[in-house]
Amino acid sequence: MSSATTALLRVKSKTVAAWLALLGGPLGLHRFYLHGAGDLWGWLHPLPTALGLWGLQRLQTLGLDDRLSWLLLPLLGLQLAQTCLVAILCGLQTPERWNACHNPGLAAEDSAGSTRWSTIAAIVCALLLGATALMSALAFSFERYYQDQVRAGLELSQ
Repeated sequence: MSSATTALLRVKSKTVAAWLALLGGPLGLHRFYLHGAGDLWGWLHPLPTALGLWGLQRLQTLGLDDRLSWLLLPLLGLQLAQTCLVAILCGLQTPERWNACHNPGLAAEDSAGSTRWSTIAAIVCALLLGATALMSALAFSFERYYQDQVRAGLELSQ
């Protein structure tokens, strides 16, 4: 391969990064796209995702009384919200800043860092999904915690 082809393969698009963070963020795909397969944070992303999915599975099989699922399930919601925030931050970066950080060999105004309609669509989807995931995780956690406190209070009073 020529050096021009190799350089073209290493160009990192802001739009692709935003969509990868939105769709594959809980698995760390956006980190691997931006920083390569050796990125430690990318490899750590699946851990809270898997724990959250395990909490969801426990909740479905054992019901709402399973206390471990109360702790594990919010991890999934928080992980989704975190990766949606990353998608929003990627999409909102200026082309100059994006290219300076992720495409240092390119001109500041290069099209790899430009904002397209598909970038805006990723930002809107990330905002909707991230807000829903965050609010759901918080509501579930607080509801189960307070119901457990009320139950404990009733047991104490008897």
